[in-house]
Formats: sequence, structure tokens, C-alpha cells
Amino acid sequence: MKDLLKQLIQAESTAGTGEAAAAEVLARHFQEHGIDSRIDRWEGCRGNIIAHVKTAGRRPALLFVCHLDVVGPGEEPWRHPPFEAVEDSGRIYGRGTVDMKGAIASVATAICEVVDSQATLKGDIVFAATAGEETDSSGVLRFMQDRAWLPELTGIIIPEPTDLAVITAHRGLFWLKITTKGKAVHSSMAERGVNAIGSMKRVLDELERYRIEFPPHPQLGNSTMSINTISGGEAMNIVPDRCTLGVDVRTLPGQDHEAIRCDFERILAKLTAGVPQFEAELAVERWAGAMETDPDREFVKTFCAAVDVDLTNAIGFTTDAPHLAPLGAPIVLYGPGNPQLCHEVNEYIEIADLQAGTDYFKKVILTFLT
Repeated sequence: MKDLLKQLIQAESTAGTGEAAAAEVLARHFQEHGIDSRIDRWEGCRGNIIAHVKTAGRRPALLFVCHLDVVGPGEEPWRHPPFEAVEDSGRIYGRGTVDMKGAIASVATAICEVVDSQATLKGDIVFAATAGEETDSSGVLRFMQDRAWLPELTGIIIPEPTDLAVITAHRGLFWLKITTKGKAVHSSMAERGVNAIGSMKRVLDELERYRIEFPPHPQLGNSTMSINTISGGEAMNIVPDRCTLGVDVRTLPGQDHEAIRCDFERILAKLTAGVPQFEAELAVERWAGAMETDPDREFVKTFCAAVDVDLTNAIGFTTDAPHLAPLGAPIVLYGPGNPQLCHEVNEYIEIADLQAGTDYFKKVILTFLT
């Protein structure tokens, strides 16, 4: 388990390097335990891996869906090099230990140990580790395009770091990009141009007053909006002809993304009609719906009993889970690792948590499939 995690960390899988090397690590590990797997490659370095433990199928299957990619290490210095997977004082340090290669190692180890034990499984185990969850969800979307082969499912487990809490709801995301357009001239003749940054100031003023109208969720609270990026201008002596704003909206179960987009379109239309030479366009950069599974469903109750958890929880961040909704099976998030360490400098996972995760994943498999 520890060695597998270290190999996964060392198979650096940022947006710049791709996920194929990490997929190969898992393929070798499954092969050593006699488990069939295949890697789906594209664009040279991108990759998903799918492993399938087949049975007579007398019970519906369990599906585990993980993501292989990690965010970059950032520019701050690390205590240990981020991709060397250093073991120190009962912890393993490295980018992706928590989000989410630690959980991948726990799940893969649990599957292999169950297979090695020759337990009589009555339902299949399907394991998928996909690309691009941190950027564009390209891997899970690709997985869903080729899903006709999947057996009937009893449930889906997303091993995100939850500190071994069972999560049944999370927010969605809706990323919008607003671009204002102007006319570039030399700044000594600024009156002859149209300043795109000045136009964006008007957009910012409108967004300062904008409120998303939607009832709060009992666990997730209100939908939120955050303006997180802005760029514009080429040089100090040129009136900028372009300015771009990035807006991150976090949505709730049942919330309509299209209604939010229409609100933004109305704001821009109002400015276009009322402000001379104002011009702007709106684009949707990325979206994922919110996720909510009824905690009273039998799958959730049985899962909670298997992992010794009494109550389910909700989280504010977003995962690939909503893209799996068309499969029609209940979804839970559950895995080892402190979520507050996600994307942090000196990211680490406790080895004891890894082992606990492995033990609980084995118990889940045996509970549902034997």
C-alpha cells in the first residue's frame, strides 16, 4: 500500500505532464494480482485506467471512481520535494497524497487483497481512475461516453479525502468568463480609444450588487459567487482593448445553471444598452452539477454500517460525482485523508489513515458482494 502510493506520487500527474504514467503504475499493480485492466490513452500523455473484477454477477456491482491528476506544487518551498514521496514520522509527504492518490492506493490495495483472499464474490468490482478532475473533467466524461459495458450497479463510491466521513451532498460549480472589448490606441491619445478595463469596472459594479436568488440548502447553505481572476492590458502606454474576468459560482442541488447564465446576460445587455461603446461577451468555462444522495437509501445505510459511521455529511467543494448521475446508482464520497490539506504546500497523509481506509474499503466490498 505504501509502496503503491509512493509510486503514484512519483508518477507526477499534473496538467502539464498528464496522467498516463500514473495509470501505468496501477496497471502493473493490478497485473501482479491477476486483475484485468486497460488504459485509455489520448493526446499522448493523457490517460484513464479501468480495472474489472468479473464474477457470475448474481449481485449488482460496486463502482469506484477516482481521479489521477493532481494540482501543481506551487512556488513555495516544500519541506520535502513534492514528487519524491518521502516517508517521515508516520506520514507520507507529496503532492497528491491526500487529493487523492492516498485513497487510490487504499482502494486498489483493498481490491487486490480481496481478490488474493479468494473470497467468493457474487458481484463485480469496477475500478476507474480518470484524468482531468482538477481542470476539465475530461477523463470522467470520456469514461461516461463508453459505459455500455458496465454491469448493473448497486452503488458508486468516490474515494475523495473525507477523513473517513460519509458524504452524500456537495455543491456544483459554474465557471463564467466575461470579456469586455475596447479600442486600443496610444495612451497619449486615450480619448480616441475605448478602455476595456474601464468597461470591466462597470461590470464589477453590477456584480457587486448582484445576488443569486435560490433557497439555501439545509446542509450546504447558500449558493456563492466569487470573482477570482482578472486580466487586461498589454503595456503602460496602450489603452487596453480587452479585459477578461473569471467568476466562480458554487451551486446547490436543484439549482438551474441556465438561470444564472441568463442573469449575467441581462447584466451585460443592460450595460450595452445604457453605456456608450460598451461591448462584452459571456462564455461558460466549466460546469458540474451539485450532488445529493438521499441518506435514507438502503445503499447509503448499508455503506455507513460497514464503515462504522452514524451520520452522513455535506461538503462545499465539487467532484466528478455529478457526471456519474446518468448511471442511476446512489453515490457516496468516502476516503482517507484530511481535506484541509488538499492543494496545500507540504501535503501529506497519515499512514494509519491509509491503512484504515484499506480496511474499510475491504469491509465495504465484502459487505455488498459476498
